[in-house]
Amino acid sequence: MVSSPHEAMHRIFQEYPELFTGVSRILGLDFAPPTSVTVLPTDLTEARPVERRVDTLLRFDTEDGDSFLLAVEAQGKKDPAKPASWAYYLSYLYAKYQLPPLLLVVCQDRATAEWASRPVTIGPGQWPALTLRPLVAGPHNMPVITDPAQARKDLAMATLSAITHAADPSVDGILKALSTALRDTPETIAHPIVELTAQGLGTRPAAQQWRKLVAVDLSFFTSPMSEELRDEGRAEVLPIVAEAILMFLEQRGIDIPDDARERINSCDDPETMHQWLIRSATAPSAEAIFDQA
Repeated sequence: MVSSPHEAMHRIFQEYPELFTGVSRILGLDFAPPTSVTVLPTDLTEARPVERRVDTLLRFDTEDGDSFLLAVEAQGKKDPAKPASWAYYLSYLYAKYQLPPLLLVVCQDRATAEWASRPVTIGPGQWPALTLRPLVAGPHNMPVITDPAQARKDLAMATLSAITHAADPSVDGILKALSTALRDTPETIAHPIVELTAQGLGTRPAAQQWRKLVAVDLSFFTSPMSEELRDEGRAEVLPIVAEAILMFLEQRGIDIPDDARERINSCDDPETMHQWLIRSATAPSAEAIFDQA
């Protein structure tokens, strides 16, 4: 089964650590390009029986010789206890690795993103000992990528765009651009994108659109995730396409024999249905849509 958006919001940085370079630029920060990125253990538990785990932890080594740690946290809602945990993570990471730590919080709604963006001071008012300042990526600052060419240029950023805007009306255009960009993308590259997008959308209405796009636009994919999404999407998509084919023929005054109508309604292959839909606009008869080009 497709897992939760929480997983996708941080795991995308494990799969595509170079994505942070683009995100940091959008956030107005200038980090040197990485020469290497290492995925580190996420367990921050001490000897005491208190388990603490950051969602994703990466080490960046940059071209200018510097190194830093990036902790990525997916945050679905406001949580008053989180700032204390985040401060602990950063302090622990600095003590353990002796490298400057950075916290990136990924959100899917503006209210949570604005809450997570606020600096949190720790210590007496007269002299705060620490100030927590997370970087935040969310619908308030991540780009809305609706151009397939732009999506193709940076598939990871387009996926993050879809994930962070999962609840916005703009997500429909993002998903269409992403599915279009994936049509001519090698399957080994496209598979994790399909999976992460599905995870990031979760149970939101946009998830149904992604299933339809995978079922039709990306019908040639063969990964288990694609098959799962396709099976779920076909039940909704194919009847709609069949209805459109029959409507086009009827509006053109084309007689539709019962056997042709049955063949159209019972077809379960999205690519075939697409071809029939295209031919239904010009075919001289209902049977002609079945002819091979």
